[in-house]
Amino acid sequence: MNETLTMILACLAGLLLGIFFFGGLWWTIRKGLSSPRPALWFGGSLLVRMAVTLTGFYYVSGGQGLRLLACLFGFMAGRLAVTWFTRERGKEARHAH
Repeated sequence: MNETLTMILACLAGLLLGIFFFGGLWWTIRKGLSSPRPALWFGGSLLVRMAVTLTGFYYVSGGQGLRLLACLFGFMAGRLAVTWFTRERGKEARHAH
């Protein structure tokens, strides 16, 4: 397969892993704070998110450092995307007054 295409796919996989990891964190915080047993939510979520993410990084990298870096770049882009989509709109305007 073309090396450029491989890097793009690794970056895309990292993006999906980042959205899964940080979207799952956002969802866990929302559910865990209103739960009578938040430790189960936070602990269980951490284990699942880490297992899926690390397994994804392992398979995407294929033992190659450049693929791992491309995947990490996509992962951080996923973090930015989740942060942007989950921010509370309108709060910035209220804090300015």
